[in-house]
Amino acid sequence: MRAPAPRWAAELNGATIEAAQAAIGGGLAHAVELVGEVQLHVHRDDLIGALTALRDTPGLEYQQLMEIAGVDYPQRPERFEVVYCLLSLTRNHRLHVHVATDEDHAIPSVTGLWPVAGWLEREVYDLYGVVFDGNQDLRRILTDYGFRGHPLRKDFPMTGYTEVRYSEEEKRVVYQPVQLAQDFRNFDFLSPWEGAEYVLPGDEKGALPQAKGAQTPLSADTIQKAGADKSPTAEPQASSQPYGKTNAESRAHTGAGKAEPDATPKPADPDVIPSKSGMGGGQNQ
Repeated sequence: MRAPAPRWAAELNGATIEAAQAAIGGGLAHAVELVGEVQLHVHRDDLIGALTALRDTPGLEYQQLMEIAGVDYPQRPERFEVVYCLLSLTRNHRLHVHVATDEDHAIPSVTGLWPVAGWLEREVYDLYGVVFDGNQDLRRILTDYGFRGHPLRKDFPMTGYTEVRYSEEEKRVVYQPVQLAQDFRNFDFLSPWEGAEYVLPGDEKGALPQAKGAQTPLSADTIQKAGADKSPTAEPQASSQPYGKTNAESRAHTGAGKAEPDATPKPADPDVIPSKSGMGGGQNQ
């Protein structure tokens, strides 16, 4: 029985790159196959022509825009990279188109090719601050009203700039600067288990004698607790008590072979056949 969808065309990555180079031409900066997928890096001004060629060229036919993702590389001159994830239904194949930009240069909108790009471009704009030229509704879509900054940038603080809370005085939700109960922004991320150069609060007690029964972070062989002399022990009251038994003479019945007061001879069992002497132990002995 044949599968209802075409087989995954991963072995055609090389042919896909060659066809894309021929279709896009000078608009293609470079192409690479990475982890089994094709990445096409195109120039920003040639984005619309490149995506149109990938969609309409026979042998490529990437009909669907599945996702638009953003990546932030602060160390690059053009720090942002917008990635278009395309799917070819006829070939059951995917590829990624990469475009680099910065905060000052807009990327052409692809809403004329795929209307779904309107929402996807709004997400990238909201989270990274990348502007798309030609998007008729470029508004924030994930953050709150009046949100300042773009939260997926690498230089955006983890705590943000403002926080939302309900004010009992004003009887409404208000925005105010972030106020942290602890110094969250200045963690040094140095694990004390790896040997910190500073003394944590409470560690100064570890090298001093502790009161008897107190906990200590040091092991038992490296610290001598106060009052750790051997405590006096009492002798067991009877030889049958635990760890004190030396013989079977005690007030308790120990089963040492003495007959019980009500012991009587037991009747013989006709099924027990004792073995004859000299022939070894029998089955019932």
